[in-house]
Amino acid sequence: MALQEIVEQTVSGLGYDLVEIDRSAGGLLRITIDLPWVQPAEGEIAVEQFINVEDCEKVNRQLQFALEVDGVEYKRLEISSPGIDRPLRHVQDYERFVGRIVDITLKAPIGVAAAAGQVNASRKKFQGVLEKVLAADGSAGWQIVWSDAPVAKPGQRVSKKRVPPPLQALGFALNEVREARLAPIVSFKGRGAAVDSDDAVE
Repeated sequence: MALQEIVEQTVSGLGYDLVEIDRSAGGLLRITIDLPWVQPAEGEIAVEQFINVEDCEKVNRQLQFALEVDGVEYKRLEISSPGIDRPLRHVQDYERFVGRIVDITLKAPIGVAAAAGQVNASRKKFQGVLEKVLAADGSAGWQIVWSDAPVAKPGQRVSKKRVPPPLQALGFALNEVREARLAPIVSFKGRGAAVDSDDAVE
C-alpha cells in the first residue's frame, strides 16, 4: 500500500483530517493533521478547535503500527498541527477560512486583462482576505481582496488625511492556484483572534 493511502486511512480512521505529508532529509517523516471542520448552520458562529498534544500522540501510536505492518521505511516520525501558515488544499479548506487573510500563489501570471492597468500583469502572489462569491447562475467562486497600502510599522503615526489606496479584488478558480496558505499573522488581542500553535509529537 502506498504511503499516502496508509497515512490517509489511519488518520481519517481516528477522526482527523490529513493536511500534508512531508519526507525530509535524514529520514524524517512529518505528518500534519487537523480536526475535521463542520460547516456551521446558518446563523451559528463557527467555534475553532485546535489539535493538542494528546491528539498527536494518539495518531503517532497508530501510525507507527500501520507503517511497520506495511514495511514503510523512515527513521523518525513526527505528528504536528498545521501551525499559523496552514495550507489550503481542498474546497472545504477554502470554505472554512472565508474571511481570513491568506497568501495565494497562482500557477500563471494574472495577465493584462485581469490586471486592467491596476496591478502588474506578471504578478502571481497575493495576500488578502479570502471571500466566497456567487455567480448569477448560483455557482460558487472565490476571490481575494487586498489593498496595496504600506503596512505601518509599530509606533508609526499614520496621517488621518492620507487617502488609503482602494481595495482590489481578484477572482480565481481553485485549479489556477499553485499554493494557498493562511497568512502567518500573529494577533495578541486574545484567544478569539488567535490561530493554533504548532504542537508536535515525535
